[in-house]
Amino acid sequence: MQQLLSILAFYKPFVMWSFVVNIAIAIVFPFVFIAILTKLLLTIFVWYMANETNKKRKLIFYKNLGISTVKLFSTLFLVDIIITITFITLIKEFI
Repeated sequence: MQQLLSILAFYKPFVMWSFVVNIAIAIVFPFVFIAILTKLLLTIFVWYMANETNKKRKLIFYKNLGISTVKLFSTLFLVDIIITITFITLIKEFI
């Protein structure tokens, strides 16, 4: 449970950007498959940026907590997908 809370703390700065992307997806192509594909590409991009910038020290912090990089970003992806699918489904119901 503590690892999940640590992962969500890592996700906290990305929540607003994720919400903006969710809105853009809902406006342009409100389909779940496209949303999942977009979120996968954005997760890979964030992983690349974290490895290539000064955020790499933050990844070492999570590695010391026993959270591998793959586990960190795959959990971020799953949480983001759950939020995105819920958002897209709600938007499709009301539009």
